[in-house]
Amino acid sequence: MKKIILQQIITFLFIMVLQTGLSDDAMAGNTKGSSVISDRSIIGFMHPESVAFDPKDNVLYVSQFGSILNPTLKDGKGTISKVSLKGTIIEDNIFAASGYTLNKPKGIWIKNGKLWVADIDLVWIFDLKTLQGRKIDLPGAIFANDLTVIDNNLFISDSSGKKIYRVQPADFSEQNIKPRVSLFANDLFFGPNGLCPGQDGSLFAVGFDMNGSDQGLYSFNKNGTPKTHVAKTHIPKTHIKDLGMLDGLVQLKTGCFLITDWKSKTLLKYSQVSGIKNLAGGFEGPADFCIINEGDKLLVAVPDLVKSEIRLIRIAK
Repeated sequence: MKKIILQQIITFLFIMVLQTGLSDDAMAGNTKGSSVISDRSIIGFMHPESVAFDPKDNVLYVSQFGSILNPTLKDGKGTISKVSLKGTIIEDNIFAASGYTLNKPKGIWIKNGKLWVADIDLVWIFDLKTLQGRKIDLPGAIFANDLTVIDNNLFISDSSGKKIYRVQPADFSEQNIKPRVSLFANDLFFGPNGLCPGQDGSLFAVGFDMNGSDQGLYSFNKNGTPKTHVAKTHIPKTHIKDLGMLDGLVQLKTGCFLITDWKSKTLLKYSQVSGIKNLAGGFEGPADFCIINEGDKLLVAVPDLVKSEIRLIRIAK
């Protein structure tokens, strides 16, 4: 009888542990389980700002400023490079033969064989098979920075202009398509930098202030109204609203976020449940990164704009 009672108690406690462990993770992710497995730097770049993963060809694409770091200089020195997952540069300037001129290409996004790139005051779309491209102006843009595609909408952040543009349709590669450019959000109280789609289809953004003040993580409703994320537990709100000088942003399937921060010079992981965990440090200018799913691991490719290198950081999920 004692043995049966003991088994029942153990079973009850085991179920309680499972239920407790699942509740927070299911709602908003948990930062506690992540750890860095490997971390190595790849050199040979010239001020890389953004990295995107092409799952079709299993390669990376990297936007580079060229030899001069000035992010708003129209010098025609910008490039997009094709890079293997091992860090080998396959092609340094994939659009050189097509005759397209880029200045300071920043955020890039890849979907269905198309590559979008923001470049100061305009946005490009390229076909990765034909290498043919088309550009459209962003009226009034000062610092077109990052971009993302949600459904048939292309969103582009303007960090200095404190606004977010929307282009419809997102795929305007054909010359007979007349894309509509509009302001999705304007006169924001923060400078939007990194953008990413949320699991619920909403748009997320992080802030970057050129003067160095701390910014936060924000989500937008369909009308372009931002909302500051706050903790669901005892974590002080300032830890969420005032994260730092934020650049790249990705939401994971667990619901938590990976973010790069110029102020702490880190790649961090943030959850509304568990708060902030620094995953990797030692950056000088951690910019717009991407993730590659490797089963029970994630490969995070982070460009360091200042150091002119790419960090390949593998973390456990």
